[in-house]
Amino acid sequence: MSTEPAQLFQTSWQRCWAHLNLTAPADLQQCLLAAYAEPQRHYHTQQHLAECLAHFDAAEQQAQHPGEVAIALWFHDAIYDIKAKDNELRSAEWAVRVLKNCGAAQEVCQRVHALIMATCHTVTPVEPDAKLLVDIDLAILGASPERFAEYDEQVAAEYSWVPRWVYAFKRKQVLKSFLQRDAIYTTPHFHQRLEAQARRNLGQI
Repeated sequence: MSTEPAQLFQTSWQRCWAHLNLTAPADLQQCLLAAYAEPQRHYHTQQHLAECLAHFDAAEQQAQHPGEVAIALWFHDAIYDIKAKDNELRSAEWAVRVLKNCGAAQEVCQRVHALIMATCHTVTPVEPDAKLLVDIDLAILGASPERFAEYDEQVAAEYSWVPRWVYAFKRKQVLKSFLQRDAIYTTPHFHQRLEAQARRNLGQI
């Protein structure tokens, strides 16, 4: 990990817990970073986490509960079993356990759980913080053509166990479902910055 992501991780982590007005467990950050460095990951890595946190850093003032959005970003891919269908749920449950042990209020735990579950991308979010978090998670779709191509290869590597023709069909379905939305990004911040590029990227699929 280079100095730049390391500094981003440290700054984000400190600001996150300050916003939550809680004290982070001593080993939690390293535990999460180790999870994002697991060998089965190719896209859902520290690179993805750093990109998400950088996007949030530029849009933090739009969050109603910035600490909750930040901790949801830290945990949203904390558990990533490439063959499981409940990664978001297990990640959300881990986040809630941590927050409860740190003394977080029940409503905080509920909101963080809902934020992480929003990254399943099964429905369009309606809550402002969920809209922001989902747009951050989908920001990769509006990345530069070079980064988008790298992302596409990384996702393919995570699904290397799936027959290629099955993967190609399913992957095209997923990406085209985003393209068919009236808006890929539901916050003005990300819509203005990334919508056009995301549509160009997805149009190449």
